[in-house]
Amino acid sequence: LILCCRIIYFMDSTSLISMFLPDGILDYFEITNVLKSEEGFKIYLSEKNSPPAEFAPAKLTSKGFFDEITVQDFPIRDMKSYLHIKRRRWINESTGDIVYRNWNMVAKGTRMTHEFASFLKEIARYKASKR
Repeated sequence: LILCCRIIYFMDSTSLISMFLPDGILDYFEITNVLKSEEGFKIYLSEKNSPPAEFAPAKLTSKGFFDEITVQDFPIRDMKSYLHIKRRRWINESTGDIVYRNWNMVAKGTRMTHEFASFLKEIARYKASKR
């Protein structure tokens, strides 16, 4: 028991929080904040600035984020948990088009847990506006 507690004690906070997130999410997102309130836990995630593979030959420049979406996740210690997600967008320098990660392609191109696939389906429901 003492060894177990020491291992957890030495883990950084990102590693600890990642245990409560869908497997694979930190491949695409980084944790920017975690808040605990009477309402529950709020975990803030921002998409990493790694352009989508399907646009690899094009020169892409990050142009910020779409509006934040909130997805309710599994409860943590009987408290609600919410993932506040900011998806990134890029501009294709040669065409001027706004591009963003196609989560359906991510799902097809990787082996993932059922939980992560469900997470991707949930965030794909929110159409990215072209703002």
